[in-house]
Amino acid sequence: MGINETPSGERIHIGFFGRRNAGKSSLVNAVTGQDLSIVSEVRGTTTDPVSKSMELLPLGPVVIIDTPGIDDEGELGIKRVGKSRQVLNKTDIAILVVDGVTGTGSWEEEMIRLFEKKEIPYLVVYNKADLCDLNEVSLPQQNAAATAQHCSQSVSNTTDSKIASESAPALHSAADQHKIYVSAKTGFGIHDLKERMARLVSTDGNEKHLVADLVNPLDIVVLVVPIDKAAPKGRLILPQQQVIRDLLDTGAMPIVCRESELTETLNSLKKKPSLVITDSQVFPLVDRLTPKNIRLTSFSILFARYKGNLTQAVHGARALNSIQDGDKILISEGCTHHRQCGDIGTEKLPNWIREYTGKQPDFHFTSGTEFPEDVSRYKLIVHCGGCMLNEREMRSRLRSAADQEIPMTNYGIAIAYMKGILERSVECLGL
Repeated sequence: MGINETPSGERIHIGFFGRRNAGKSSLVNAVTGQDLSIVSEVRGTTTDPVSKSMELLPLGPVVIIDTPGIDDEGELGIKRVGKSRQVLNKTDIAILVVDGVTGTGSWEEEMIRLFEKKEIPYLVVYNKADLCDLNEVSLPQQNAAATAQHCSQSVSNTTDSKIASESAPALHSAADQHKIYVSAKTGFGIHDLKERMARLVSTDGNEKHLVADLVNPLDIVVLVVPIDKAAPKGRLILPQQQVIRDLLDTGAMPIVCRESELTETLNSLKKKPSLVITDSQVFPLVDRLTPKNIRLTSFSILFARYKGNLTQAVHGARALNSIQDGDKILISEGCTHHRQCGDIGTEKLPNWIREYTGKQPDFHFTSGTEFPEDVSRYKLIVHCGGCMLNEREMRSRLRSAADQEIPMTNYGIAIAYMKGILERSVECLGL
């Protein structure tokens, strides 16, 4: 991840769903103006979710996700459908693609129920306008004259051109703002679709910050960044990049050092730092080296506030006091980096938990999208900061744990709690 690139977790995720051969992949290509997805008349061509990060006007940085058909069949098809539904957990805008000739059915109705249950803004996009007779359909969201001209030209070239009678009245009801009619083949309605997608994005002005709201312009902020085997050579990891950028945006002055140079760094400053932010794995050492009159927190804790539920994570850490031998603990990371010796998730955290509890829990590990729907068997979930996940997916995981009454906490919060420094590390965040 380059420092000048928008991280995937900060991009709007747009998922395209629908039955096989409804034209999802064709519509993805039409919306993006690129051949991102393979298009074929063969049913089930898209076998796995395909994601692409790009700039899409007027939305800006987005992740486009093309998914397998929701009506796929057979043992393998069921797994593909499961992957499609899993995409919903990270979807900020859902596009339900319907074959405009055949109309909607139970598959589409079920997907709409899921969108509404998960509170995902969505559009129902009736594709293949070039094959449909829209003479009796009102189009409040589009230019009716242009539509009539387009369709009369298209219909004259086909004998098989009608919309299922049961779906036609509902296509563009003035009371239903979700529906729109397009043609991926001819480009009709694509511009309008993108404009309507943009209107689904919240513009309430409540911009969230990682750290900018905790400091003032010209404040000094010291960032403690360990350089070990797990640190990517030649670059900083994503949480560190994002915090630096957020500080620069607010006019603060970030100073980066290793934990081994922290004391010398603090002593060299003429002005007391407003805040020290550390990598969680050196939390105890940095706590000892940082004077008590300087605020202290960690990158992981900042992300718990930014993308998740800080209060839930703080409460979740207390479950460490009730861990017994054999209790299952899930340690989950949002990324899929290569595990090395001394990895914080698979080695350091389990060792600290064993040391703190005096017990021998049964540790389970997941990474990337491999977060289980059923977490009821776990006594505790410890999650990374989630820098690679978007806010919706992180909150989906937290909500799943809460619904199943399973405590869930965060790397940095768990470490701070076990080392007796949690109160200090969340004080600057208002807890």
